[in-house]
Amino acid sequence: MNATLLQAIFTRVLCISLFAIWLAPVMALPATIRIASRMDPNAITITEVDIVFIYDAELAVSFPATKKDWYAGKFMLTGNAGAKFDIVNTFAPQGFDSVAPPLPERMNEALKIVVFAQHDASETPAFDITNFSAALIEIDSLGIRVTDTE
Repeated sequence: MNATLLQAIFTRVLCISLFAIWLAPVMALPATIRIASRMDPNAITITEVDIVFIYDAELAVSFPATKKDWYAGKFMLTGNAGAKFDIVNTFAPQGFDSVAPPLPERMNEALKIVVFAQHDASETPAFDITNFSAALIEIDSLGIRVTDTE
């Protein structure tokens, strides 16, 4: 192949790639995230909720898939992964109506956002809220329910 043909192919591939990136949908991230406990106010229960904002593509793929894996490896992962993710950690007491936890300044850069809560069964998978418009995390006697309230 001659240089002119290679240059034409390269230019065409570059143009198509840039056009595809321009057409790619913008990732929708939650505008709000709220936590509410529907537990009996007389119960003595406080639930830890972790909202994890992941900024690294490799980490997003290999991130712990279950509550058990997350809490078992959380300390080591936070020490090794550094700035590849942020954790918003909130404790929700029983009967707590709702709170909007403080979100990281760089949350719009997140490739993936997942939720874990201590109240669920150990094999409960992470709740992926990346494409939610407005996430509501509800805690009740049966576990955690995460819904898009938009």
